[in-house]
Amino acid sequence: MKEKRIVLGVTGGIAAFKAASVASGLAQRGYDVRVIMTKSATQFITPLTMQILSRHHVAVDTFDEYNPEVVNHIDLADHADLFIIAPATANIIAKMALGLGDDMLSTTLLATQAPIVVAPAMNVHMYENPVVQKNLATLRERGVFFIEPGQGHLACGYVGKGRMAEPEEIISWVETFFAGGKPLAGKTVLITAGPTQEPIDPVRYISNHSSGKMGFALAEAAAKAGAEVILIAGPVSLQTPERVKRIDVVRALEMREAVLHYLPQADIIIKAAAVSDYRPLQEHGQKLKKTADQLTLTLTKTEDIASEVGKRKKEHQLFVGFAAETQRVEDYAREKLERKGMDLIVANDVTLPGAGFGTETNIVTVYDRQGKVLSLPLMSKAEVAAEIIRLIGERLHGN
Repeated sequence: MKEKRIVLGVTGGIAAFKAASVASGLAQRGYDVRVIMTKSATQFITPLTMQILSRHHVAVDTFDEYNPEVVNHIDLADHADLFIIAPATANIIAKMALGLGDDMLSTTLLATQAPIVVAPAMNVHMYENPVVQKNLATLRERGVFFIEPGQGHLACGYVGKGRMAEPEEIISWVETFFAGGKPLAGKTVLITAGPTQEPIDPVRYISNHSSGKMGFALAEAAAKAGAEVILIAGPVSLQTPERVKRIDVVRALEMREAVLHYLPQADIIIKAAAVSDYRPLQEHGQKLKKTADQLTLTLTKTEDIASEVGKRKKEHQLFVGFAAETQRVEDYAREKLERKGMDLIVANDVTLPGAGFGTETNIVTVYDRQGKVLSLPLMSKAEVAAEIIRLIGERLHGN
């Protein structure tokens, strides 16, 4: 990792003392660590400490151009392979969201094209403030990564969410990031995505609001994780991710046939599609004319693909389902997991802002047979997908 340069931004919070362990741990693992501190951060930990641990000059003042051959903040921005902001206060998060550049750290962040990962740290009420949450959502939409703060006793005396992730967790995240994140190498992943359409007549059908975005994000994340991905997609207008084999279907029956065809070769099955629960008992060959004030349709159940997968899957196969609910989310999700033979289920409340069909974001909780295993706040669907794939990788490797 000697060729990987990490710029560690340290801001003014009590958790700044943890940044020393982050810098030391990364340097010991062979990373080239360069530290930028805000002036507020120097009230909690000295630049000399960070210089000794990182083995490089620590930047604090934008105008401290100690090397006349380069402009310091541009040089750091250009040569960074990764930016870590730890701790990230509400102030630096706001600056990043608004595009402000009024000190060495915020100016360098504006100039870099490197990936950025943020480890927030603040009082629980500050973290829950709607303005802070909006700023976090803005950064997530721009592709900024987050290492979520933990729950517990905070330095201010409160108990709640806001404690910066431990240095070991941050270092582990970095190593996974640079390792290429290939936990599914050599595995085949079968994913369903989007809605199905059940015809009434040649011009009308029964369907739902699913956009397929979550399923496609999962397909992309699985491919990046090294898997061979088979994506069975209902009628959606989405671009096929790279290195993904796509099979297009329309009806629930077609999706069932495709799933069962590819099921034997799959190591992981992720059923993210919103399959229609019912279809018209009679499909009319000609367009129905609007001649009466009322029209009665008799519906019959469609094929229960998830139940069939649960009954047919082998011991080595991991089955992940989805539950989009509007009430009693945990109860319904866990009951569905048991009833359909799933190993994991991803549940979301589609009535929450940012978590419904067609959005670019999601809010999910993952359960197994023992209970909750992962809870994710408002994130882009790409981030949610990456976290789910990471969890699947851990399950496959026994972590």
